Formats: sequence, C-alpha cells, structure tokens
Amino acid sequence: GTTNAMIMGVILGSMMCIDVGGPINKAAYAFTVGLLTSQTYGPMAITMAAGMVPPLGMAIATFLAKYKFTKPEQDAGKAAVVLGLCFISEGAIPFAAKDPLRVIPASIAGGALTGALSMYFGCKLAAPHGGLFVLVIPNAMNHALLYLLAIVAGSVLTGLVYALLKRPEAAELAVTA
Repeated sequence: GTTNAMIMGVILGSMMCIDVGGPINKAAYAFTVGLLTSQTYGPMAITMAAGMVPPLGMAIATFLAKYKFTKPEQDAGKAAVVLGLCFISEGAIPFAAKDPLRVIPASIAGGALTGALSMYFGCKLAAPHGGLFVLVIPNAMNHALLYLLAIVAGSVLTGLVYALLKRPEAAELAVTA
C-alpha cells in the first residue's frame, strides 16, 4: 500500500543521507540496484533522489545564510550543486566532516521527505546512476516532474534546516564586528 511504500521511502531516503556516501548509503544503493533485476523500480527512484539531497541542501544553505559560511564553504556549496545534480552524495562531505551534528540530521530530514514523496508519487527509475541526467533517457523514468518536485522539496528542507542550525564561524564574526 501507499503507507508502506512511503515508510520504505523514509527508510531508504534516510539511509542515503545518514553518511553521505559511506557504507550505509552504499548498502541502500546496492539493495535498490539489486531490485532492478526483478524489475522493481520504485526503490531506485528513492535512492537516487535522496542521494542528491545532501549536496543540494548544503548548496541551498550556503546561498540562504551566506553570512554564516566562510568563503571556502561558499565555494564548496557551489561545487555541491554540480555534484548533487550528478548523484554524487559525497559533495556534502566537507560540510558533514566539519559540522556532523547539524548537517546529518538536516540531510536525513530532507532525504526522508524526498523518499516518502517519491513513493507517494509512484516514481520509478530503471537507471542505476546518472542523477538528473537520467531524465533525458527515454523510458528510464516515469513522473519526471513529480520526481523533480520530491528532490526539490527534500533539498529545500535540508537547506532551510541547516541554514537555521548552522552557527556562524567565529573568525567570520570577528571580521564583521
């Protein structure tokens, strides 16, 4: 049913975001790639969409709360956009390594939302990688606009939560004071 599918979306979406490219992320991804062989395409949509959320969310946070981020962090936010669009979760690692207690929960919240929405919308994805570029492959994806909406919703949630939780860098405060 839809509720069970959404619960699976929350779980897989959270797993994709808990360690931004680490072993939990890879376990969720490997599980969904395995399901492709049985023509079960919904879980792949979850993992790819949710895997894009942490880097895109960090990029959004650096734009929303620019004053809280150092220049190198702002530059990492710009790079995270490209990495996120390519389904490279590791684009969030510089942020998670520096501030894990804020980045990881913000990312999990966005990934859970993205996963739940992806399943609610009935999104299915037959390609095991490629980020947003899979949308140009004929018949690889259904409900492309709803899929994008799920990614945007989760990324914005992650960006907003992290922008609110992030503390300004002490060195930056001293310069502006």
